[in-house]
Amino acid sequence: MEIKIDRDQIFKCVSRVQSIIERKSNMPILSTILLSATGTEVRISATDLEIGFQQTVPGNVIQEGNVAISGRKLFEILKESRKSNFHIKEKENNWVYMSDDVARFDLACLPADEYPTFVEPEGVQMIEVEGSILSEMINKTVYSVTIEEAGFKLSGVFTEKIVHEEKTSLRMVATDGHRLSMIDKPIPDLESLDLPNGIMIPKKGLNELNKLAAEGGPVQIGLKQKNFVVKKETAILVIRLLEAKFPDYHAVIPSEEKHSIEIERILLLEAMRKMLILSNERYRAVRIALEDNIMELVSTNPDLGEAQENIKVDYQGERLEAGFNPRYFIDTLQSMESESVSLGFIDNSKPCILKGDADQGFLGLIMPMRL
Repeated sequence: MEIKIDRDQIFKCVSRVQSIIERKSNMPILSTILLSATGTEVRISATDLEIGFQQTVPGNVIQEGNVAISGRKLFEILKESRKSNFHIKEKENNWVYMSDDVARFDLACLPADEYPTFVEPEGVQMIEVEGSILSEMINKTVYSVTIEEAGFKLSGVFTEKIVHEEKTSLRMVATDGHRLSMIDKPIPDLESLDLPNGIMIPKKGLNELNKLAAEGGPVQIGLKQKNFVVKKETAILVIRLLEAKFPDYHAVIPSEEKHSIEIERILLLEAMRKMLILSNERYRAVRIALEDNIMELVSTNPDLGEAQENIKVDYQGERLEAGFNPRYFIDTLQSMESESVSLGFIDNSKPCILKGDADQGFLGLIMPMRL
């Protein structure tokens, strides 16, 4: 294989897949990027066997072929190059020559025929979704995915179709058992997407999808066997779905709220950040008390001290006092866009519900803590 290619185009692709390639795998081939040259195009591929990514860019193909190059070293070489033209040529015995007309590198590579087979999207029934909508849905749910290895059933975002008022919407739900985030968005032609019982998309895969979706413009999504397939222009992303069954989340969402207040989102966010200053693994609860038009926030750590702040709110009901993890409020509030948010309570043993007018279809739920 021999190609001459624009440095900026290949560098963008190689940079994108750095979070996919495996650096400490017992399969060295997974630490490489596969370059495939055919006709007038070069295809860049990366996989960790759970996520696969391919993108095609134009190139001057002098000789067709494939090479598997260290993904990290290729990234570092391209990063330091300031020339627009980049020359890559395969040599004998799994070596590759690279040059930008100033510096040259001879780099060891691996046999390209050992590279894992990529799931091709041909024949997949796909629908078109606006990238900004997908990105919003991911940003408002993925932070609730568990980071604990034992929580395999919760290690992804549950995605399903729901029908409400004769409209079909895409729903994403995530929880770590202490909080839950959920968002519904109507999607055109969603009826043609086969999601009979919902699917579980892993967190890492969603983060890669978000990179594509956040750029804006239409994104195509579909399912092939046990894979979630995404296409955007010349890029293809394939995510292996989790086989764990997501727990029934409906029962934890209260059907009504006994107490509700409106509060400025940024004001509450800043207050929760202050409460977090004194928290640690042992003492991380903030006490929220509502009474006489005041929301009182108190964070106590016997080893460090106490933080307290009062915020004026419209509340004249009975005194309500409950403990919550301020980090969960911060994550939820940061994902929202509304100027003011609604906090709904029932009692000190039930979750707090967060909603906002500018966050249509979104619901954040935070379970209380023992004080």
